[in-house]
Formats: sequence, C-alpha cells, structure tokens
Amino acid sequence: MNPTQIVEKMMQHDAFSQWLGIRVLEAGAGKSVLEMEIRPEMLNGFGIAHGAITYALADSALAFAANGHGRHSVSVDTSIHHLEPLKPGDIIRALAREDALKNRFGFYSIDIFKSETLVAQFRGTVYRTEKNWE
Repeated sequence: MNPTQIVEKMMQHDAFSQWLGIRVLEAGAGKSVLEMEIRPEMLNGFGIAHGAITYALADSALAFAANGHGRHSVSVDTSIHHLEPLKPGDIIRALAREDALKNRFGFYSIDIFKSETLVAQFRGTVYRTEKNWE
C-alpha cells in the first residue's frame, strides 16, 4: 500500500479524527500535513481550545507520517508545548516531519500553525512493529 492508501484506511477506522474534522492535505512516508478548524465544543473553561485538541491533531499527524512507511507503528512517547491560545473559527495546520528512522523506532517533530503563527510544538517517538499494512 502507498502512504495515501494507508492514511485513508486509518481514517476510515478513526472516529476521533473524523469528529475533529481533520483534513489530510499531504500523506507520505515520514511526513504528513493535516488541517482542522477549532469549533465551540472544543473549548475549555477559559474559552480557548482545550490542549487535547492540538495534541490530538499532532498525534494524528504523527501516526500518519510514521505509518506511511508501510509498517504498523504506534506512539510510545510524546510531548507537546502550547505556545498560543486558539479560539473558535481558527484553522490550524499540523506539519509532521521525520527526524530519524531506525529499524524499531521512529522520531518525529510536529509543528502546529495558525496561519503563519506557530501555536504548538509536538515531539513523538513510535515503535515500528513487524506487521505491514495490507
């Protein structure tokens, strides 16, 4: 399977990414670009996007980039830095890039932007299983 087919298959079974309204703009081996809009039901008690929203977008970008190589890959370590608040109507874009790929592990950086403004930085490590996408 090619990376686009893998991401399409993953999205078919990913109700949460569907609920988020994630749009896949690019899918490739070791990279992905995703976009979504912040909706009112995604806000926390401060009236800004809950941190889990940007985290979830980045986590999906990580999954799509890592699995684009054709092997089932799952996250084992992740972290995020929230830099700017987000409000309803904001369109955010996640850009995932592969920093290093080893036999069993992959290392990724995901930057999240609102327009040209960096709003969050996410880092993730995945475990690469022996199972291939079919």
